[in-house]
Amino acid sequence: MDQKILSLAAEKTTDKLQEFLQTLKEDDLTNLLQNQAVKGKVAGALLRAIFKGSPCSEEAGTLRRHKIYTYCIQLVESGDLQKETASEIIGLLMLEAHYFPAPLLVELANEFISAVRDSSLVNGKSLELLPIILTALATKKENLAYGKGVLSGEEYKKQLINTLCSGRDVPLSAEEVEFVVEKALSMFSKMNLQEIPPLVYQLLVLSSKGSRKSVLEGITAFFNAVDKQHNEDQSGDELLDVVTVPSGELRHVEGTIILHIVFAIKLDYELGRELLKHLKVAGQQGDSNNNLSPFSIALLLSVTRIQRFQEQVLDFLKTSVVKSFKDLQLLQGSKFLQNLVPHRAYVSTMILEVVKNSVHSWDHVTQGLVELGFLLMDSYGPKKVLDGKAIETSLSLSKMPNQHACKLGANILLETFKIHEMVRQEILEQVLNRVVTRASSPISHFLDLLSNIVTYAPLVLQSCSSKVTEAFDYLSFLPLQTVQRLLKAVQPLLKVSMSMRDSLILVLRKAMFANQLDARKSAVAGFLLLLKNFKVLGSLSSSQCSQSLSVSQVHVDVHGHYNSVANETFCLEIMDSLRRCLSQQADVRLMLYEGFYDVLRRNSQLANSIMQTLLSQLKQFYEPKPDLLPPLKLEACILAQGDKISLQEPLDYLLCCIQHCLAWYKNTVIPLQQGEEEEEEEEEEEEAFYQDLDDILESITNRMIKSELEDFELDKSADFSQSTSIGIKNNICAFLVMGVCEVLIEYNFSISNFSKNKLEDVLSLFMCYKKLSDILNEKAGKGKTKMASKTNDSFLSMKCVSGLLTALFRDSIQSHQESLSVLRSNNEFMRYAVNVALQKVQQLKETGHMSGPDGQNPDKIFQNLCDITRVLLWRYTSIPTSVEESGKKEKGKSISLLCLEGLQKIFSAVQQFYQPKIQQFLRALDVTDKEGEEREDADVSVTQRTAFQIRQFQRSLLNLLSGQEEDFNSKEAVLLVTVLTSLSKLLDPSSPQFLQMLSWTSKICKENSREDALFCKSLMNLLFSLHVLYKSPVTLLRDLSQDIHGHLGDIDQDIEVEKTNHFAIVNLRMAAPTVCLLVLSQAEKVLEEVDWLITKLKGQVSQETLSEEASSQAVLSNHPVEKAIIMQLGTLLTFFHELVQTALPSGSCVDTLLKDLCKMYITLTALVRYYLQVCRSSGGIPKNMEKLVKLSGSHLTPLCYSFISYVQKSKSLNYTGEKKEKTAAIATAMARVLRETKPIPNLIFAIEQYEKFLIHLSKKSKVNLMQHMKLSTSRDFKIKGNILDMVLREEGEDENEEGTASEYGEQNKEPAKKRRKK
Repeated sequence: MDQKILSLAAEKTTDKLQEFLQTLKEDDLTNLLQNQAVKGKVAGALLRAIFKGSPCSEEAGTLRRHKIYTYCIQLVESGDLQKETASEIIGLLMLEAHYFPAPLLVELANEFISAVRDSSLVNGKSLELLPIILTALATKKENLAYGKGVLSGEEYKKQLINTLCSGRDVPLSAEEVEFVVEKALSMFSKMNLQEIPPLVYQLLVLSSKGSRKSVLEGITAFFNAVDKQHNEDQSGDELLDVVTVPSGELRHVEGTIILHIVFAIKLDYELGRELLKHLKVAGQQGDSNNNLSPFSIALLLSVTRIQRFQEQVLDFLKTSVVKSFKDLQLLQGSKFLQNLVPHRAYVSTMILEVVKNSVHSWDHVTQGLVELGFLLMDSYGPKKVLDGKAIETSLSLSKMPNQHACKLGANILLETFKIHEMVRQEILEQVLNRVVTRASSPISHFLDLLSNIVTYAPLVLQSCSSKVTEAFDYLSFLPLQTVQRLLKAVQPLLKVSMSMRDSLILVLRKAMFANQLDARKSAVAGFLLLLKNFKVLGSLSSSQCSQSLSVSQVHVDVHGHYNSVANETFCLEIMDSLRRCLSQQADVRLMLYEGFYDVLRRNSQLANSIMQTLLSQLKQFYEPKPDLLPPLKLEACILAQGDKISLQEPLDYLLCCIQHCLAWYKNTVIPLQQGEEEEEEEEEEEEAFYQDLDDILESITNRMIKSELEDFELDKSADFSQSTSIGIKNNICAFLVMGVCEVLIEYNFSISNFSKNKLEDVLSLFMCYKKLSDILNEKAGKGKTKMASKTNDSFLSMKCVSGLLTALFRDSIQSHQESLSVLRSNNEFMRYAVNVALQKVQQLKETGHMSGPDGQNPDKIFQNLCDITRVLLWRYTSIPTSVEESGKKEKGKSISLLCLEGLQKIFSAVQQFYQPKIQQFLRALDVTDKEGEEREDADVSVTQRTAFQIRQFQRSLLNLLSGQEEDFNSKEAVLLVTVLTSLSKLLDPSSPQFLQMLSWTSKICKENSREDALFCKSLMNLLFSLHVLYKSPVTLLRDLSQDIHGHLGDIDQDIEVEKTNHFAIVNLRMAAPTVCLLVLSQAEKVLEEVDWLITKLKGQVSQETLSEEASSQAVLSNHPVEKAIIMQLGTLLTFFHELVQTALPSGSCVDTLLKDLCKMYITLTALVRYYLQVCRSSGGIPKNMEKLVKLSGSHLTPLCYSFISYVQKSKSLNYTGEKKEKTAAIATAMARVLRETKPIPNLIFAIEQYEKFLIHLSKKSKVNLMQHMKLSTSRDFKIKGNILDMVLREEGEDENEEGTASEYGEQNKEPAKKRRKK
């Protein structure tokens, strides 16, 4: 039968074929077709023949065609056919679709739609026909019945699309595409997660026809919502985990979708531009946090792989991060904003979430994360300052947005390093490149990151050891500080990798003999670090070790015994290398002396070697004969090369090193040796040279006390000038002698055990130090020598200072009293001890560490700080300054005042470096040392402890203020306020203690009047800093402005202003400029907050991002924020109303007021523009906004113009007063007048802009807002010729009449005016 059909089909006419087909039953045809198709033989040819014999012109042919068409579709869907046969059949059906009449096409399409609805399609192969059928339908012009009406083919196609919503290969109009997109996006929530990526892919293909924005917005919005829900579920009830989507599955789906989008952007750059535009617009309109989410950030980071978008995307993310931190800073500093703006996630946390999520095979995100991390660290790292030193901020806990951004960059890189192996090499390489190439700029943040990376995984980094070894080659060219920190960072690697250690030693040996001094110092630093960290067998376990090692590092030293033996040889080799340094320059020797103590403490078996080295070095400069004075050969310490004199041996540092090492040996090693009686001979030898050192120090002490300054040739008659070689030599000698005295003071105090003789020696040594110090200060006063600054660095260790202060001020043991009275009787010595403590704390604040032993150990420093603070606090509170000063009138600050200064420095240093230990610090200050109470103490909060300390300082300040004005100690008062300010930062703003502090400060300001600008400024700043954390300070500002107005009088001299006296601290001398400038700067901050809120509101109500309905809802939800903004501006308006009527002295007050008025009008304009936006959707403005506009029209604008006239008048008076001076003076006066009147045009422009937008708002809201506005005065700025002639003529006459007496008189008056302006 099949052969017959094929032979008939081969004929030219189809008549016979048609007749034959009509004779056959439909089932015969379908069975025949099925058999041929399954066998895969001639199914295509047979199908072509059947269609040929079934023309659409005949009804029977049309029906047969339809029957066969639907049967073929079922056949293809059955899955019984071979792939090639199925494809051939589909191809034929596609070609035949265009010959079908419209009604049949409709039937076929409906069959497809019902099959899709019923999910009866098995493999979906036949779905390729649907777009062809719909396209064919669109070409039919006849009307088709649909429901009760009729539709054309095109309209019917739209209806079918609406029903099915799949139009990929169908030519669609823009509206149809938008419709399809909306329909598809609405299906997301009803689908399984795994089914979404294919649909997203189809949508992205479809987006090339339009609706890119809708597609991107829809996808990101859906996944943002899914993420949010997922996080809520995970943080909520644990039982819900069973119901929710597994985290891994969600991340894999998101990753696939991000890949689809990036691929689509590569093919269609317009899609990428649309994505960036959508996120940027959202960010500019207010809150980027609401539009950025972990999903959209991951998407953006993946887009960075496309070259064209890389820079734009990274720049956008960088600005978003900083904006987010700035917003956080603004919120943290204002209770007013905290009450209005809900807390939400910040971009920084989202980015770190992306890093965490990227563990789920998000390899496409990692490169973007690395680039973003480095971009943040490069852009916001510590900056170089003028004197070449870096502002090291790595340790400070300051709240600056830039520092947070830099820290975020480091966190991103560290976390990415932990998760993704493939980028480890790149991160390490980039960090090392920056360390090596940016030697001149601060790189502490990169070194910190390197240290964290190494600590995390030293074993992992073995594979990258070549990169580290390469970096070692540059060591001799890097600054010393960088070398020290770099080697400290990679130190754990040296324990793991022998090859790395060997290559470092080679580099250091070369550097030891380099030409550059810095390279030799770097070599010493490197060798000392190696000695500290490679322990020799038998060394004491050091609990003081500051470099903690991670678990992975501890497991490395498996062959402990072998390593220790090898280490001994290794360390003794290094010691040989270091001995050679003792013949080099003073700076190199000095480094060695500073480092030996730490080496000894960590590696006690090296004690013999180190101590012998130091002893032999000391013997070169020690005078062994016991009766010879002085005991030290100072001449040998100085090198003279022609006229150039320099220090060769830092003898003071050598003695200091010996003294500390000896003390450590006595306290640590000897007690242990006494317990073991073996190896007696060796011990005797060791003890012999320790005894030698003790004897030498004892001998030096005795002879130094006996020596006069003449013995050193350093008496008052000596030359100390810096211009002669003898003067330079004498200066160097003087500093050596002073250093030696300090070292001996510590040595004798530490071994004294409170014996009277030893403490007398201490005092005698101090007197020698004091004499020299006085001579140098006296000479420095005359010649301003540069060397004088060197005295700042004291040789006393922090531990010694702490012990000295405790003994001087707190020791009440009876047996100690007699000997201590020797030191206590000398006020100079006590002052010296407190001064050294101050220097040490100052050094900590500036550099983050202290000089001397344990100066790099944060725990030891903290312990000493606690001890010193306790003593200083007791001394200050028990002996007030007033008591001390009334007894003796001495030069310089009293001890109590020095103690207070020390407390102020310590409180700020502890907050800067030891924020996590504040609780421990405050507990240490509690003088009640009862052990039983310790457990109860643990429950006392930081706020309660702080409040207790605050009360002590409050009492001191009240005592100061209760005295007479002439006895008022300004320095002490300012210090007390500074202490209170730093302590108040530790109070919880929601606690009653904080409220107490605020009301106390307010009361002090209200009741005390002092004519001291510094005190007034610091007290007012404290009041404002507390007030903003409680509520907005606008009412406070209004009260203060009334006080200022009352004291300074009105611009109209005829008006007498009633004095309000809200705050007594505001008096005639303090009102301007001190208080005036303070209140204006606070008003600026309030305006900044209001401006920030208005920008947020604009973003929420923007027509571009919200529909009509949603925007009207937003307007309703914004109501409390709007009300708060209007209240703030209303009160600020009354504040400015007072100030613009005040007769302020010309200068900074007037300038700042004019600028702030300008800002006020700009903020008012921004609010008006917001209401213009809102009016479109809500159609009206609130009543309180009308009141605000009315207030601005009646109470501010007219007064601004009066104030401008007042300012210009006072400027012209000043000018005419000055114009009788010389030409140069006239020029400067003119320049000043021009500079000071510059803000006036800006203010006038701001007022006019405000009025312009008010007119627009009046039209929009149908409310006449301009009825309260008086029309501005005429300011046409014309040059009036007749007036100009008159002024010029007057000037000419004045110049002719000018006389020397009047000129002299004017010059006398001028400075008074200047003083007033300040």
